[in-house]
Amino acid sequence: MNIKILDSWLREYVKTKASPEKIGELLSLSSVSVERIEKYGDDFTYDIEVTTNRPDLMSVVGIARETATVLTQNGIEAQFLPPTLTKPQTPKKALIEIKNDPKLVNRLCAVVMEVKIGDSPKEISNRLEASGTRSLNNLIDVTNYVMKTIGHPSHVFDFDRLNTKALVIREARKGEIIKTLDGKDYSLNGGEIVAVDDKDEIVDLLGIMGLANSVVSEKTKRILYFINNNEPTKIRKASMALGIRTEAAVVNEKNLDAELAFDALLYGIALFQQIAKGEVISEIIDIYPNKVKEKTIEVSLEKINKVIGVNIDPQKALKSLSGLGFKAQVGNGKIKVEVPSFRIGDVEIEEDIIEEIARIYGYHNLPSTLPSQTQIIPHQFANEFYWETKVKQAMKYWGFTEVYTYSMVSEGLFEGPLEEAVEINNPLNEEFVYMRKTLVPSLLQVVSNNKSLDEMKIFEIANVYYKRANDLPSEIMTLAGIVKKPKLNFYEIKGIIEQLCFDLGIKDLSFKQSEKTGNGASIYLGQEYLGEIEILDTHLIDFEIDFEILLKHATQKKEYKPLSKFPPIVEDLSIVVGVNIKTEDLITNIRSQSNLVSEVNLKDSYKDSRTFHINYQDPEKNLTNEEVSKIREKIIASLKEKFKASVR
Repeated sequence: MNIKILDSWLREYVKTKASPEKIGELLSLSSVSVERIEKYGDDFTYDIEVTTNRPDLMSVVGIARETATVLTQNGIEAQFLPPTLTKPQTPKKALIEIKNDPKLVNRLCAVVMEVKIGDSPKEISNRLEASGTRSLNNLIDVTNYVMKTIGHPSHVFDFDRLNTKALVIREARKGEIIKTLDGKDYSLNGGEIVAVDDKDEIVDLLGIMGLANSVVSEKTKRILYFINNNEPTKIRKASMALGIRTEAAVVNEKNLDAELAFDALLYGIALFQQIAKGEVISEIIDIYPNKVKEKTIEVSLEKINKVIGVNIDPQKALKSLSGLGFKAQVGNGKIKVEVPSFRIGDVEIEEDIIEEIARIYGYHNLPSTLPSQTQIIPHQFANEFYWETKVKQAMKYWGFTEVYTYSMVSEGLFEGPLEEAVEINNPLNEEFVYMRKTLVPSLLQVVSNNKSLDEMKIFEIANVYYKRANDLPSEIMTLAGIVKKPKLNFYEIKGIIEQLCFDLGIKDLSFKQSEKTGNGASIYLGQEYLGEIEILDTHLIDFEIDFEILLKHATQKKEYKPLSKFPPIVEDLSIVVGVNIKTEDLITNIRSQSNLVSEVNLKDSYKDSRTFHINYQDPEKNLTNEEVSKIREKIIASLKEKFKASVR
């Protein structure tokens, strides 16, 4: 979010002779981004972008702290002047009881005061207007001025209009109706943080906006000054759901420092006394169930220098950290840092401390040099991403379309016993409960969703997940595809797998009768199981292979094989053999009869008849018909003896 601050307002908390332009320049280099500096009467306005992880900088005091530290680091004299906060003398009497819910509000501070309503001094109204907030009256202006100065929202009730002995903090019930101070009615969704009076009537939508039934008016004589540090997720959810995006809501949802709540109370009391003739007439209430836990981080000087890339003077590092509000000390080669409460949610690890030191030192001051390199590391051209891209390109040119499907599936799409499934603890809905063990059901769902298409060729490369005891699931990269068309046979899919392996430089590919499906084939690389081809229907075949095994065998190495000087003799051999005999076994048998059989392919098959295309070739000479005839006779004899085959 962006905030606007007048230069005169900033200089109330930082003493320096630096010009607004210099302040903007150095802050942009080492801290927040000052997007523009504009003339505002006799003053200047800083338009500052603050990232959401730094709510401590959404205030004048926060920016002043950073400004003083950054200027000092850059050799410009500057001193941070924190606001002087003094607890006033208060009567020992309670005019109201507040019952808090620690699950909803981390800290709650309140006090009752007598005041006189009127216009704000010109300085305060001018500063508010310059920051983008309309000045209304001195009572409302104090709450806005406190938020912009200290960094914690506050609220003011008309105490007499409350007319209650107690306020109770609770969650809203679904359907409860409220009217906000701008006159709009809202039906609550349930779960919002609200304050109710002793009649259980809602009088405030905490952290977001006040209500019409308790807002101050021209008749206000007594106020309840109220600061609440809320559960940020509750504020965010309620604000977004109701569509009420006030500045207070935007700040409150950023997990504000609860320690700032009491500072805001004291600062606000002083302002009421100063500009509204305020007088404290009750004891101060401070309910603080969820105190900020202290955090200490140690980081070695060696690591600081290594990460930043230059040797940092430990004393300068201490000075920078101290200026930012950290308590730090050096000892035994380490810096021990106590994180201030307003940075607890942002600074958590060693690298966060190093970042603070580096940015105040100035990233622009770091040398622009490449890391030294003692040896040249060869580029690994054929890595897994290369092969994945190569496979995707090949599938595209073969007419396939790549699809992306969800890794989470329903019970109906999960293949296998559910006890083997990796179950998601917080599924979005019943369609995304289990992590899939196979890609095929997801691809079949794509086919089902495109029934109007007579032909489809789709594939996907993605992980499948297998449960492991007492550990995260194993993730296996898998390639799967489906082909759908009216005239389809097994050999077309087999040819795709063979060509894919050929393109990847993989040899020793074999197909065996399927071990998992009744109709199809299991694919092997040598003795290693690669995957399956499954015939689902006469027009629908799928395949799924282990992509990681494929990558393990993929290579760019080429084997040179010179062209033979002598042509092959080619002939077809048709045999009648039992339909249960595997074609692969027949081809293996034919090849084994002579080393002059250079190539054997199945050319055609019909019922129990199969025709093989056989090449005979000798690299040293031309073969004669007599030599080929002897090999053919040997092949036929072996087929008859081993497979009871007969020649057509």
